[in-house]
Amino acid sequence: MLQRCSTAVSRLSKLGSTSSMEALRKDAIFTPRHWYATAAATATVAPAPNDSTAKGSPLKSVVNLDKMFWSKPCSLALAPDSRFRIEEPKYEGFRHVIYKMLLFYSKQSKSIRGANVVYRRILHQVDKPAIYEVFNLEKTFKMTFSLLVLHMWLCLRRLKQEGKEGAEFGQYIYERYNHDVELRVNLLLTKWMKELEKIFYGNIVAYDAALLPEAKPDELSKVIWRNVFADDGESQPDDAALRTVQAMTRYVRREVSCFSLTDKEAMYSGNFMFTSLDNIPSVSAKR
Repeated sequence: MLQRCSTAVSRLSKLGSTSSMEALRKDAIFTPRHWYATAAATATVAPAPNDSTAKGSPLKSVVNLDKMFWSKPCSLALAPDSRFRIEEPKYEGFRHVIYKMLLFYSKQSKSIRGANVVYRRILHQVDKPAIYEVFNLEKTFKMTFSLLVLHMWLCLRRLKQEGKEGAEFGQYIYERYNHDVELRVNLLLTKWMKELEKIFYGNIVAYDAALLPEAKPDELSKVIWRNVFADDGESQPDDAALRTVQAMTRYVRREVSCFSLTDKEAMYSGNFMFTSLDNIPSVSAKR
């Protein structure tokens, strides 16, 4: 199945570069269709083929990857005085009454607004040049889609710790993600949406399995190689790519730990940010 899915992504990558975050800044309301917790529990992952070439292999990195992502994890929540915080609008008087009648303050409306903010945080990390420069990745549809799924998983994994409420909130984020992917393929190849959905759930299950206590120490690296770097499921990275894959594995493990330290309020409001990759000297100098 993964070979078929990879073919779908490879074809979609020919459509050109991804759309910018600006196209998604307006809030939208989605009708839930698939529950993340149920789908993730029932999804299966087929073994990757071994006879393909890895066109997604990174070239020589512009930074010293061996020294990156070793720092102690910390909460990703934004400080109360951060200029990046997004607060709920507060209306008073007659305007408050009108908005209340329109269910603006309902649990669903608040969840939708929060999910929109969370997804914009994901886009902020995935669409910016820094992550491609640090890991020396080519910005194609396939690569951006792979990174998008990876960062979606990081958020959804943290929300699963909140039980049913977190799974329901994660569904709103998934609906926003699904709408974004449809925009990125310009709604011209809707027949591929089912294939992309299979890739999404297959990757989610693979990432979860790689962090189980019984998983092998290098399992996450192998999954990241297959899901992000390998073009058609190449089983092993070459020596040149191994350092980059290991660095991204450390980045992912650190983000997992950082999210575990991030409080519930920050997750539901979207007032958190992924670890910044903008302040790396080599990347900044390149600009």
